Formats: sequence, C-alpha cells, structure tokens
Amino acid sequence: MTANPKRRLPTVLVVDDELRSQEALRRTLEDDFEVFTASNAEQAQRIMETEWVQIIVCDQRMPGMTGVEFLKTVRSQWPDTLRIILSGYTDAEDIIAGVNEAGIYQYLMKPWQPEQLLLTLQTAASVHRLQQENQRLSLELRTAEPVLARRVEAKNERARREFALDGLIRTPGSPLNAVCDLVEKIAPFDLSVLISGESGTGKEMLARAIHYCSRRADKAFVIEHCGALPDQLLEAELFGYKRGAFTGAYEDRSGRFQQADGGTIFLDEIGDTSPVFQVKLLRVLQEGEFRPLGAARPLSVDVRVVAATHHDLEADVRAGTFREDLYYRLATMTLHVPALRERAMDIPLLAGRLLDASQKALGKTVDGFSTEALACLAAYPWPGNVRELQNEILRMLALSDSPRLGADLLAPRILRTPAVDQQPDNLLDLIAVDGGLKERIEALEARVLKETLIRHRWNKSRAASELGLSRVGLRNKLLRYGLERT
Repeated sequence: MTANPKRRLPTVLVVDDELRSQEALRRTLEDDFEVFTASNAEQAQRIMETEWVQIIVCDQRMPGMTGVEFLKTVRSQWPDTLRIILSGYTDAEDIIAGVNEAGIYQYLMKPWQPEQLLLTLQTAASVHRLQQENQRLSLELRTAEPVLARRVEAKNERARREFALDGLIRTPGSPLNAVCDLVEKIAPFDLSVLISGESGTGKEMLARAIHYCSRRADKAFVIEHCGALPDQLLEAELFGYKRGAFTGAYEDRSGRFQQADGGTIFLDEIGDTSPVFQVKLLRVLQEGEFRPLGAARPLSVDVRVVAATHHDLEADVRAGTFREDLYYRLATMTLHVPALRERAMDIPLLAGRLLDASQKALGKTVDGFSTEALACLAAYPWPGNVRELQNEILRMLALSDSPRLGADLLAPRILRTPAVDQQPDNLLDLIAVDGGLKERIEALEARVLKETLIRHRWNKSRAASELGLSRVGLRNKLLRYGLERT
C-alpha cells in the first residue's frame, strides 16, 4: 500500500524589486503557501510560463513595467490567477485604474500587517478554488442540469441553516436572545435595519441572519465595507460606472446595489462615511434608484438595506457629523449586538464552536478545553470580542501538545484576569476586594500564586523557584488560600 501524496499548498508568486521585501513576504507566507519570487515583470513572466500560479502579489512601483501593467498581461494570458497589488501609494485614480485594467482582486497598502496579509491570501486561495469549482459545475450544467439544480437548492438550504438565527451561538440566558427575537419578528418585512455594536461582536452575522430569515433568502446578500474606501472609490463600488466616466474606467461595471437587486445589501461601518457621500446614499434610499458614474439615466433597484456601525450615530447626528435624515432612513429598526463581556455565559459554548472551526482550519484535533481554561476564558473581558476569542483559540490549538487545551496555553493578559473558581468557598474572591490593606495584599498574593502555578502546569518546584519560596512555604500559602489541587 502506498502512502497518500502530501496535499499541495496553494501557490503564490511574489513580485517585488526589493529583496528584503521579498524575503519578508516569503517568511510570512511559506507555512501556508508554496511561494515563488521574482524581482521584475520579466522574471515573473517566466515563472508564470512554467508554474501553475494561483495568486500574484505584486508591488506597484518597480523599474520597467509597473505592477498594474504586468498584471494586465497576466489578466489576458492567465485570467484565472487572482491578482493583488501591494503599494505605498493611495491615489484613488491609480486604484480604480488597477481594478479596471488589471482586474485587481485586492489593493493592499504598505506597510502591511502579517496577519492581514495572510488572511487576505487565504481568502484569495478559497476564491480561486471556488472559481475552479464553478467552472467545473458550469461544464456539468450542460449535461446534468437537474442534478446541479438540486445541488444548488441543497446549498441554499445549508446556507439558511448556517446563517439564519440557529447559527448564532447563545445559551438560554444570553442577552443575545432578545436581539434574535427581534430579528425573527422584523426579518420578513422589508424594513431598513441599523445594527450597532463594538468591532468584532458579529454584526455581519446578524445581518446575514436577517437576510436568510427574510423572503429574499434565495437572492444575493452583498457586503460593502464603507469605512475603508475614499468617497470616489466607494461611489464607484456601490453605484457602478460607465466606460469613460473617469480616468481608468475602461469598461462598464455594475455596482453593489445592482448586484444586490432583489436581495439585501449590507453597508458595514456606515458611520465612517463622509457627509458628501451620505447625501448620495440618501437619494438611493429615498427614491429606490441611483445613477452609475457617467450614465445618462438612473437605474431602479429593489434592495433591502442593512447597515452597521460601531459609532453612536445618535451622538454623531447631534454633533452634525452624520445626516439626521439619512439616520432615520437607515434606522427604521435598530438592533444592538451586546459585547462578548456582556454575554460571558455564552463563552463556553461559543469557544467550543470556534474550536471546531479552528481544528478544521489547522488540521489538528484535541478533546476540548480544561475546566480551568474555560473559567479563564469566561472571566476575561474580551475587548476584541468574538474576533479576539477566535484568534486566542487558534493560538492555543497551535501551541498545544496535549489532548486538552489547558489554561497554561492562554496569553498572559487573559491568564492574569481573575477567574471564577469552580469551588468559590475555598478561594478568596479575587475580583471584588473591598477590605483593608492586609486583605487586598492577600488577594493579590493569591492571584499571583494561581497565575504562576497555571503557567508552570501546577509544577510546584518550578513555581516556588520563580517566586523565591521553598516548597513548604509555597504549600502553606496554597493551603491558606484554598488553591491546593485535589
């Protein structure tokens, strides 16, 4: 019996005339991608002719041929390759020209962040795989349309199950339940909805739930992140444009509103838009029509709008930074997603679901969390909300070398947060210390002792050595504070 061949990693070609930048990109990507490098367009062309490249990350400013010029060539010869520009320049016309001439998938700015770059390329690899699958399905459609129609319906049904309210993880006592009850009531009606909440709380998931619980569930759900783009580019993205509307507009392009016709458009971080753009958006909401840039006539659309923001828009209205008439158009119904620290009872269940997803992502399996680890997770306030929890679980899984994820794998900032012990009668209340100096010092001492023991996996010799105590002295303190493990 022969062993299964190793699964091939997605391939990425890095094109940059600076060798140090090449190496930095290689080090960031090489664990998840097969990386090729080139210093100019000519070298990159030769690699493209001999290797199957799925993604290109190309610097814009290079000697000779620019990044956009090279990627225009790639688009004509290898149209399936996803093309990403990496640049330190933010000129809107350059960005739009790149999107049109070279069909740029993403335009990333320098200096880049390793986590953001890696996430962007992982998403690009998934898009490339889906493109290939779509092409294969298109070929099958010619001979097996009934079979594929059933597959599409099955996928639609699966999307409804995963993205509707049942996909929002919560316990019976969670404050998220009240929000979900409202969603269930308002989703069937074509009302505009404004979702507020801190970054990372899951506003996009709630918007998807509204869509998949509505009569528009079988139509498109289109997302636009409004806070990341300058006005001109955001207008082009949302409303589309005609060929020749501006420098770089070499072909007609439909906007997000047109793509969402019949379905739902989700406008994320709507509070970050400028007053000038707010006027243009208001017209779409009032009249149900918009004019693509350079078009002679407006287009009508039937779209439900769900918007989200981490701002207090009512305060912004009072301050004059957000239009009052637009606010009331968007906020026919308002929903607030509670922060993760407000729904600590959901954390064990949510952590379990995120661990399942993390195991699939990393290809690594464990039996779950220790009781101590879950207590620490539940006690931490999670300023980054669900996104921060997801990152922490990925980190724990990557570092683990035992069947269960223990508290010793947690980041120091989480470990130092006093956890609710499973036997509170045997442990000082480390959170609310209202006594005198002696009581407060003892509470702090107990907290330091427990944190040190967890980090050393309850190895008392190592903990005593770090704290400058004898084993007997450490044991006496553990007995005193009820921290002795049974």
